[in-house]
Amino acid sequence: MKNIRNFCIIAHIDHGKSTLADRLLERTGTITEREMQSQILDDMDLEKERGITIKSHAIQMNYEYKGESFILNLIDTPGHVDFSYEVSRSIAACEGALLIIDATQGIQAQTISNLYLALNNDLEIIPILNKMDLQNAMPEEVSDQIIELIGCDDEDIIKASGKTGLGIDEILSAIIEKVPCPKGDPNAPLQALVFDSVFNNFRGIVSYFRVLNGTIKKGQKVKFFHTNKEYNVDEVGVLKLKPEPRPTLGCGQVGYIISGIKTSKEVNVGDTITTVENPCLEAIEGFEHVKPMLFAGIYPIDADDYEELRFSIE
Repeated sequence: MKNIRNFCIIAHIDHGKSTLADRLLERTGTITEREMQSQILDDMDLEKERGITIKSHAIQMNYEYKGESFILNLIDTPGHVDFSYEVSRSIAACEGALLIIDATQGIQAQTISNLYLALNNDLEIIPILNKMDLQNAMPEEVSDQIIELIGCDDEDIIKASGKTGLGIDEILSAIIEKVPCPKGDPNAPLQALVFDSVFNNFRGIVSYFRVLNGTIKKGQKVKFFHTNKEYNVDEVGVLKLKPEPRPTLGCGQVGYIISGIKTSKEVNVGDTITTVENPCLEAIEGFEHVKPMLFAGIYPIDADDYEELRFSIE
């Protein structure tokens, strides 16, 4: 566990979060230049179209630092105000956060609200001044805002540019030096936090989680705390550019689980995964049912098609 670092990125919408994440992936060799595409972590069509992150993506990077190998788990959080609960669960899966501020715009409202979430979870904050390559950047003015907000020193603020790659090595060094390694008891009953899930046409629901205590293994029978439903673990693995199966995942690790779940209603962001054989006594704190942010009225032209429409939406 001492060589694992779990961190997220906090930023206001359009402050260059996903672009900077791409530079980190490139620098650590997680993706090659040939695989590189704009905003690699934003894989939904709407995310690419709007340039925003909607879902909480995660990816594992391997990095050599001072002769040691480190595992860096980046959890890319949504920056838009409508997805604050998803942000809170992603933050709960981390020990550190990169606070990215646009050097041309300064601190924005959404940055502050997400920063407070991170501080409430005792995350180590690494301040980054992004878009330093732009002519209208205001480094001194925005640095003063950051110092006033989080009480850091001027030398703690990393000057960076997701576009040119400026400051990427300094960011990676800061993650390893400043973000604490995960804590947890590998011999305790399994406690894993679900921070996202996606639907796969062939495998059903794929849940992304962080192991807080215990170990999760392929072939185990697990239970989701809040739905109280039990499943067999068909596959667990780590989240690289493509999912990589592993026989087991332990304390502090971030990964995915495939267990034959067919509908998204059965998996809630913020839920706790534990084993049926040796369950944990309590769920991880902070679970809420997600509140809808968008409402729409849809009706079929022909009233006879109502049931078919309802089935399609569900």
